[in-house]
Amino acid sequence: MNSDKKIVFFDLDGTLMNHDKTILESTKQSLKALQDKGIYTVICTGRAPLMFQWLLEELSFDSYISMNGQHAVLEGKEIYSNPIEREILHQLTELAHKNGHGLTYATFESFVTNADAHPLVQGGTSRLKIPYPPVDPQVYVHSDVNQVQIYSSPNEMEEYMNVFKDYTFIRWDECSVDMLPNGASKAIGIQKMLEYLQIPVENSYAFGDGENDMEMIKTVGTGIAMDNAIPELKEIADFITASCAEDGIMKGLLGTGLLEEKDLPMLQESK
Repeated sequence: MNSDKKIVFFDLDGTLMNHDKTILESTKQSLKALQDKGIYTVICTGRAPLMFQWLLEELSFDSYISMNGQHAVLEGKEIYSNPIEREILHQLTELAHKNGHGLTYATFESFVTNADAHPLVQGGTSRLKIPYPPVDPQVYVHSDVNQVQIYSSPNEMEEYMNVFKDYTFIRWDECSVDMLPNGASKAIGIQKMLEYLQIPVENSYAFGDGENDMEMIKTVGTGIAMDNAIPELKEIADFITASCAEDGIMKGLLGTGLLEEKDLPMLQESK
């Protein structure tokens, strides 16, 4: 057991990244300081890997949990993957086509959609500040799909929930919902990583802000909610830091004792 090792998991949207999808200088310095101390830093997101590849390079991350825990990579090596059954994906694709609804399919290497220029897919991807995905409604035939997003009005989601009772639906936008197997969450990926590294739960930390961070915050030793987090997440968090736009990552790492002021050049320069 690596009883002296520590690990920190970071959600992306509204946590590591501001609402305009930029990263504060204080966040960049804080992550580098953690890495210099030998503390594992891990992205933990609902996004597919292709959607944050640039961030891995910019922040020197080589470990991540993507697609709400459905896929985990540690130091560049895949340690866990839980794809959705192809027959389920076929049924879902047929139903969405019948209803005129948009889908996006997240795989380890791609992020594609079922329809060209679907207005709700356009809205969802634009809010994530990513390009409209390539069209490939048969992607599940040749690739493992770990997560699907459904784009419809909220009152039209009930049909999917009734048909796919063994699946969980997590809303991340007004007209956008993640669909993943029941029991799947960021917590599963975290547990796989802790087991692999043999790090005790009490040495694990996580930062988050949204509904899909609930299980993550419950699972780690110390759960930290951003000030911009949903109220339900703040209620179960061990610590509440400032918002993602107000140096929340840096302040949370200082407040939990993972970093000290002397670890951060920008704080030394301001003295």
